[in-house]
Amino acid sequence: MSEVETLTPETPELASELTASHIEIIETVIDSLAQDNSAMVSHDEEDGYLWKFRYGTVDVYVQLTGITDDDTLTVWSPVLKLPVQNQDKLLHQLLEMNCGNTFEACFGISNQEVLILASRILADINPGEISRLITIVASLADEQDEALQASYPAQ
Repeated sequence: MSEVETLTPETPELASELTASHIEIIETVIDSLAQDNSAMVSHDEEDGYLWKFRYGTVDVYVQLTGITDDDTLTVWSPVLKLPVQNQDKLLHQLLEMNCGNTFEACFGISNQEVLILASRILADINPGEISRLITIVASLADEQDEALQASYPAQ
């Protein structure tokens, strides 16, 4: 009786097929949104893939950490540098906006910047979800950055 080979994500052939599929989808979405040939990509074994592109008045980042079901697709865009005047009021406004105005994305703070971000593990992700995450973050960030900067000037 011969042994049957089962393809799993650890199998190199399937892994490269899954990676190519996710990468192609991400790059297609970025190509449709990026302005002025602004899209850039970097890749290394430790951090996976990282894309950056310009959408309206914001920079958008897309990171794919790997190809297994446990790896993640994360999209973020900085919209406001901190500290700002009326920071307590800003934080209150961001929490209110997180509660219904940001779809699958949310506001967060990292490295003294307010971000709009969304993250999803790759298990069962489909092309529509990939496109939606990137589009939501880019659109919300472009919509909110100038208003937030005007309402909350730097300290």
